[in-house]
Parts: sequence; structure tokens; C-alpha cells
Amino acid sequence: MATGQVLFHRFYCKKSFARFHVKKVAASCVWLASKLEESPRKARQVIIVFHRMECRRENLPVEHLDLYSKKYVDLKMELSRTERHILKEMGFICHVEHPHKFISNYLATLETPPELRQEAWNLANDSLRTTLCVRFKSEVVACGVVYAAARRFQVPLPENPPWWKAFDAEKSGIDEVCRVLAHLYSLPKAQYTPVCKDGDSFTFSNKSIESKSQSTPKDIPQSSPLADADTAVPKGATGEADIESVGGALVKQIDKLRESKKSDDESKSAATDGTRDEHTQKSKSDRKMETSGDIRRDRERDRDRDRDRERDRDRDRDRERDRERDRTKSRDRDRGRDSDKEREREETERDKLKDRHRSRERSKETGHSEKSKHHSSRDRDYHGSSYSSREKDRHRHH
Repeated sequence: MATGQVLFHRFYCKKSFARFHVKKVAASCVWLASKLEESPRKARQVIIVFHRMECRRENLPVEHLDLYSKKYVDLKMELSRTERHILKEMGFICHVEHPHKFISNYLATLETPPELRQEAWNLANDSLRTTLCVRFKSEVVACGVVYAAARRFQVPLPENPPWWKAFDAEKSGIDEVCRVLAHLYSLPKAQYTPVCKDGDSFTFSNKSIESKSQSTPKDIPQSSPLADADTAVPKGATGEADIESVGGALVKQIDKLRESKKSDDESKSAATDGTRDEHTQKSKSDRKMETSGDIRRDRERDRDRDRDRERDRDRDRDRERDRERDRTKSRDRDRGRDSDKEREREETERDKLKDRHRSRERSKETGHSEKSKHHSSRDRDYHGSSYSSREKDRHRHH
């Protein structure tokens, strides 16, 4: 509760009541505070509670809020949209420090009676209805609440040295807190006055506005002339002549009231007829505008869908082209590898064939050389032997 109120005051320090609806902002602050204080609630729960509270305060029949209706969907969208506005205005800095956690420590150090604690706690809760949580630190508000509770129960507090200096507070801030609280308790009961331009109710219903507009003109003419009559009667007057004059004045005022009521009823009937005609004309024109707007929206949606489909088709085509390119590249690579392998094989076979031819030629050459050597040795032996025998014969003849 306290965190939601602080967020509410911080938001409206920057924004206007006429631009952002109070009830919607209050619901969004409660929803956001439940998350910040680690006790989260669903949007459905917050919407149902605020809807029921408004129906009670506006004296409307409490209707069940259908969770599958367009009304609930609009409320949920508005709740989340307002929460985004709050977070954006705060810069997502939602840390909140309350004066409640300082009250018990301050009262324990000051050694005050236990009755003072509940009174100070109640004053701290009521201070959240004002802008003290935005204007002062939580320590200063806690000191002001303790001081006001002590003055109410006539409990003396140490002033030599001053007790508020021990809690990092100043006397001027404490006096301002007490003054604001005193002014708050002097005000009458608060009443809601719609100032937002968008809508005057949380549930987007105009029943409360119509009931108010019908009830106010009836109450005003009945109360104001009687009040004038009461003020016209002298308080200290005595005597029969004064009483008769007062009675005659009252009769005349009653007759005037009856005539004014008749004229008001006639004007109301004429105004209601005119407003009905205007309302029917406006409803027809609004329906035409809504239908034309719906047709335009449908056309735009169809165009967007066609564009998205074309984009998806182009993307699929590009992907298929890339895949085909990758496949052709892989095939070329595989073919190149196969051709390289075949070339290597052919080269190796050629080298083997060349080696074989070379070995054969070498073997042939070695065979011829050996044959030639053998023949030459034979020739040498034959010629040598023949020469020696001839010389021997010659020597014998001599």
C-alpha cells in the first residue's frame, strides 16, 4: 500500500491529472508495487478489485467482469500501458524507503510508552495521502510523526541536546510535517472530481456519469431556496407579526419553487428529446466512422500480410540459391579432388612404366656387353694360340 502511494505521488509530480486518469494510474501503481515488494499479483486480480470498488462507490450494480470480454481486454491493455508510462517517467528507478521502519527504532531509543508507537504508525500511514513522501526524506517524516504523536499524548522528549539531531533531521522539516498533517485532519471527507479528458471511470462505463447528471439538478433547487429561507428568518425575532411575515414569505417561496420545478421539467423533457436525437445522429455517424475505420484497418492488415508473404518468399528463394551454390561448390571440389587423384595415379603408372622400360634396356645392355666380352676373349685366345704355333714352326725350320 505504502509503495503504491509513493509511486502515485512521484508520477503526478511530473504528469497532469487531466492527461492521465487517476483510477488507472492507481491500479497500475498497486500492480507495480506488488512486484517491487516481492508479493506479485496478477493483472486479473487488480482489475477485478478496482472494478468492484468503483461499482460500490458509484452506487452501481455489482456486475461480474467477464474475463473473455472486450472490456476486460481493454482494461488489461490500459493497465500495462500505464505501468510502462510510470516506469518511463521514473527512469526505472523505483526504490522506495518508508518512514515506518524508522519509527520503532526512534521510539525505542527515546524510551517512549508503547501507546505512542501505534499513534505514530497511524500518522505515518496518513502522511502518505499528502506529498510529504516526495518533499522530505523518510527520516525527517519519521521524526515529524514521532513529534506529533508525542505532542498528542503529552509525552516529553529530550531537548538538551535536541533529540532530532541524533536522527539527521532539522526542526524546520519536523514543523512542516506537523503542519501538513494538521491541515490534512482539518479537511472534510475527500470526494472524487473527474478532470481527465479521456474517460471518467476505470471500467469505461458512463452509467455513473449519467446517474450523477440526473441526481445533481434535482438536489440543487430543493436545497438552495430552503437554505435561503432559513437564512432569511431572523434568529432573535419574536412576535406574531414577524411569524406571519415569515410564513407568508415561505409560502411565496414554495410557490416559486413549484413554478421553477415545472419549468425545469419542461426544459428537461425538451433537452432530453434533443439530446436523444443528437445521440442517435452521433451514434449513426460514429458507427459509419467505425465501420470505415475497420475496413481501412482490414485493408492495411491484408497489405501488410501480402508484403510479409512476399518477403518470406524472397528469403526462401535466396536461401535455395545459396544452397544450390554451396552444393555446386562442393561438387566441384569433389570433382577436383577426384581428377587430382586420377592424375596422380596416371603419373605414378607412367613412372612405373618408364622404370620398367629403363630396367629392361639396362638388362639388355648388360647382356650384350657380356657377350661381346666373351667373344673378344675367345678371339684373343685363338689368335694367340695360332701365332705361337706358327712361330714354333718357323724356329723348327730354321
